[in-house]
Amino acid sequence: MHVTVICPERGVFDGAADAVVAPAFDGQVGILPRHAPFLTLLGNGRLTVRAGGVTHRFEVSGGFLQVAGDAVRILADQVQAS
Repeated sequence: MHVTVICPERGVFDGAADAVVAPAFDGQVGILPRHAPFLTLLGNGRLTVRAGGVTHRFEVSGGFLQVAGDAVRILADQVQAS
């Protein structure tokens, strides 16, 4: 699946990934390839993107997560690599 992570200042991640774990406003959500369409508000916490055996970790605060087709779009109010 293709994952894009952006914030107002810059793009943070854009590429293929095997799994995403994100802090939704009401708890953690896990996304794998072929996930059903989905839209949620992001909360505050750790976003993890696993891509080809490499794990990318970010601290996010607010925003949205959308799954459409084979794409995951994360638009966060604030993102910081951790």
